[in-house]
Amino acid sequence: MDVMLPVPIPKMFTYRVPYELNEIVQVGCRVIVQFGSRKILTGVIGRIHEIPPEKYEAKTILELLDEEPVIHKLQITLFQWMADYYMCTLGEVLNIALPSGLKLSSESRIQLHPHFDYYGSSLEFSDKETLLLETLLKNDSLSYSEISKLLHQKTIYTIIKSLVYKEAVIIFEEVKEKYKPKKETRVRIAPHLLIDHQLEALFDLLASKPKQEAILLHYLQHVPVFNQPELNRQGLAKNTFGNGGLSESSLKTLVKNGVFEEFEIIISRFGSYDQQLTDITLTAEQEKAKANILESFKTKDTTLLHGITGSGKTEIYISLIQDALEGGSQVLYLLPEIALTTQIVTRLRKVFGDQMGVYHSRFSDNERVEVWKGVLNGKYQFVVGVRSSIFLPFDNLGLIIVDEEHESSYKQYDPAPRYSARDVAIVIAAHHHAKVLLGSATPSMESQYQARQGKYGLVKLTSRYGMAVLPEFAVADMIRERNKKLSKGEFSSLLIEAINEALDNKEQVIIFQNRRGYSPYITCHECGWIPKCTNCAVSLTYHQYRAELRCHYCGYKEPMPTTCEACGSTHLKTIGFGTEKLEEEIALLFPQAKVQRMDLDTTRRKNSYDTIIKDFEQGHIDILVGTQMVSKGLDFDNVSLVGIFDIDRMLHFPDFRSFERTFQLSTQVSGRAGRRGKKGKVVIQTRNTSQRILHQIISNGYQDFYETEINERKAHLYPPFTRIIGVTIKNKDPKTAKITAMKMGNLVREKIGTNRVLGPEEPIISKIRNEYLMELVVKLERSQINLGKVKSLLYESMLEVLQEKELRSSKIIFDVDPY
Repeated sequence: MDVMLPVPIPKMFTYRVPYELNEIVQVGCRVIVQFGSRKILTGVIGRIHEIPPEKYEAKTILELLDEEPVIHKLQITLFQWMADYYMCTLGEVLNIALPSGLKLSSESRIQLHPHFDYYGSSLEFSDKETLLLETLLKNDSLSYSEISKLLHQKTIYTIIKSLVYKEAVIIFEEVKEKYKPKKETRVRIAPHLLIDHQLEALFDLLASKPKQEAILLHYLQHVPVFNQPELNRQGLAKNTFGNGGLSESSLKTLVKNGVFEEFEIIISRFGSYDQQLTDITLTAEQEKAKANILESFKTKDTTLLHGITGSGKTEIYISLIQDALEGGSQVLYLLPEIALTTQIVTRLRKVFGDQMGVYHSRFSDNERVEVWKGVLNGKYQFVVGVRSSIFLPFDNLGLIIVDEEHESSYKQYDPAPRYSARDVAIVIAAHHHAKVLLGSATPSMESQYQARQGKYGLVKLTSRYGMAVLPEFAVADMIRERNKKLSKGEFSSLLIEAINEALDNKEQVIIFQNRRGYSPYITCHECGWIPKCTNCAVSLTYHQYRAELRCHYCGYKEPMPTTCEACGSTHLKTIGFGTEKLEEEIALLFPQAKVQRMDLDTTRRKNSYDTIIKDFEQGHIDILVGTQMVSKGLDFDNVSLVGIFDIDRMLHFPDFRSFERTFQLSTQVSGRAGRRGKKGKVVIQTRNTSQRILHQIISNGYQDFYETEINERKAHLYPPFTRIIGVTIKNKDPKTAKITAMKMGNLVREKIGTNRVLGPEEPIISKIRNEYLMELVVKLERSQINLGKVKSLLYESMLEVLQEKELRSSKIIFDVDPY
């Protein structure tokens, strides 16, 4: 049989099946196999056949882990498609698709060699070798970490290598199952006490033991065994006896004396939703939009729902999900990132209760496995999740909803596969004969273009839900403000006045700045020195709350310097501003306000995002300062003002999508202002008030923006008019990186044509994690070109370049549809 392995190899490996397993093995089951001389891996059976490999001797699988498949055949087809399309290996797809909890971990351990006689050996051993051998005489085996502690040294490989050479020890892999079901300890009355009036006799016996009697009464209050004896089988959770001052030792005594039985059951990590489920009612416009979507689905597999912010798209999604579930189909509802799930999941849970699963990266390994298995066994017919949920083992999908389909968070950048969950969702739907609904207030250029071309259906929602009205906009000219000395720090007089007005009216404010940290960088006032990352070609960002400088690319950090490392001056100053600095300035300008920051630094913990949202909803926060997290799908009744900082930096970022992303982010965050009958206000701060895009944002002029942007794309041959494949070359030596890139560029030009290849060029950030980068861009026409052939030529070019001895240390990475 052929086994998919979670390592970066392009093909499956063939293994032999032990005779006794011939009738049991199935495609999609996990197996433990030996790969190479020492590696033990968890693989997934991809194909069962009787053809032995020609180039190597097939090993026998070590163990079959599943009686039933954990991966469906449709998923294996999808994984292979992803490997081919995104120019990576099948193993890389499997590695990221399968939850860590379903992959076995192997730990190297040391044991005495079976033929080694410690007491009769004539070999000489060092003191540490002797200590290790004597410890192994008393233990079956030791792990690397245990040996490290025993010998009081971190590096132990020299000692182990010496003992292996002397044939005193052998190394083996201990394989452990990662996933552990959550268990609950329960107690129940011993069954023999429920017959022939035994309980009455027990009460007589316990009359002189009030603590034990209290335990028994507590049980009977919660489990009425006299009226319903069958309830005793389920028992009562042991931890409930800790309430009300009940004696733990008395419970132990009752168990010891055979009055209670103690047992364990497997329970869900997600609890259960025991509140009354609610229903939703659509407005006339929402009903019309839903009918148009269903009509579109008759002829189109994918439909774009273009609904302005606050138009009530979620209610339409809920109604469509209900219809699909009632029809017996599974549903996947994709959200771009964890930041969006809190409020929406709460709303969905009230409608769908326990039949809904939630899948995202903040869950533990065990929680993700429970959702995976819940989809397999039919517990969850409906899952709401982030991009990784496209890998879940659905076998009967009827509908996929991709909310905020324009979001760049749907794209995975590292590691491979570098896929777009939105695009993969459309491929999955084709495999399942399902329908896809893309939703956005600011659709991506690609989706809008496909809708205009008639490939996708298009449905519009043009008015806000209920009594909500669109906000009014004001533009603050920061050059004029500074020239006239009207601004205070980074705040225009216009924004300060608007914040004061909102606070006076007991209303809330959101301040949007798409840069975290206190300040982008610090510099010496005397000589201009700027601290740089030791691993990346970027300046370090100053984080005041930790008094440190940090790199947002590799995680390197160092303490805030007190003097300039170049000239020794103590005159260091911060340049620019991030969310942390804004938070500080707001606290100084508005001391009466309760201010909170929401960015990657304040939401790293599992529930920290939920806590901030809850506090803001309940009015414990007056001003919320944040990065793009605050722009997405959140619905707060009392927000009347949104301030957008430094829009110019977003607009002038060197990327052909910068205008599109600025329009989307600004429109999305503006949508947080003014709901439920209140007209909100948005203040945009800029140094150039004449920019056309500002007027398009203010007038909610998506159509005008789309026409302008699509014409630019067409003129300069960018998507959706072309396909792009990014090629990144990495090497720890900058000269070798450049030589590799030049040779790769020349080869590709020879094979596919000069006009289709741009570069090589150094990217904006030319060094990350001690590796120097060079980039090529391959632009391909949308039609009359064999994409598969081009990818093969690129791959051949890579192999040809890396055959040269001096260039083998380079890495060449392909990124299909990189932006």
